[in-house]
Amino acid sequence: MDTLKDLIMTELPKILFVDDEQDLRDIALEYFGIQYKVMTAESAEAARKVFQMTPPNVAILDVRMPGEDGLSLARWIRENYPQTGIVMLTTAAEVVDRIIGLELGADDYIAKPFDLRELAARVKSVLRRAFTKTEAVQQTALDKPHRFRIGQCDLDLREHSLYGQDGAEIAITSMEFDLLKVFVEHPNKVMNRDQIMALACHRDWDVYDRSIDLRVMRLRRKIEVDPDKPEILKTVRGAGYMLLLP
Repeated sequence: MDTLKDLIMTELPKILFVDDEQDLRDIALEYFGIQYKVMTAESAEAARKVFQMTPPNVAILDVRMPGEDGLSLARWIRENYPQTGIVMLTTAAEVVDRIIGLELGADDYIAKPFDLRELAARVKSVLRRAFTKTEAVQQTALDKPHRFRIGQCDLDLREHSLYGQDGAEIAITSMEFDLLKVFVEHPNKVMNRDQIMALACHRDWDVYDRSIDLRVMRLRRKIEVDPDKPEILKTVRGAGYMLLLP
């Protein structure tokens, strides 16, 4: 059976399950506890304390919680712990929650009520992307170009990092990195969504739910001087997207 033992050697991946329902937290502990180190929190406040002690590899967040909701918590995680994967738990009817979650930097979402096997598959997918990228970075040849100038920003493929004009690191999710990597490796070329998904090796992205469009919007906020009038990551109407590089 495929396990994460091939992906990480030192310790079990850490998962934080945040939900105000005690029953769901107990189920998560029992179901995921064999394969992962599972931590739980009943609120956003409790989740922040967990992060301060032991940042997880993946956080599973319920959107609808009393007090501070999961969307606000997702924003805080993405700003302070950009390497943590985020899976949002939404209600089946709340498409808006899914869109907002993706805009805030969530890596994936699943609708309640959910099948534990599907949630496990999504968590594994988020973890696999993170560890696969780490392996790829380690195996990158030293003489291969790895730093790209994108407008006033720099993308470093070895460090898996995006830097601003002042040299400060800009928070970027694993999926945003994958998307930007595809563009810099195929500059000045129009690509449609199918091509982007194939090159990014993200067959689990839904070409119809506009997730690529949302991630392009987030990237523009980070690399463009005026995201509303993009000059670097261009939309080619009816065809797809193109990254303009010198």
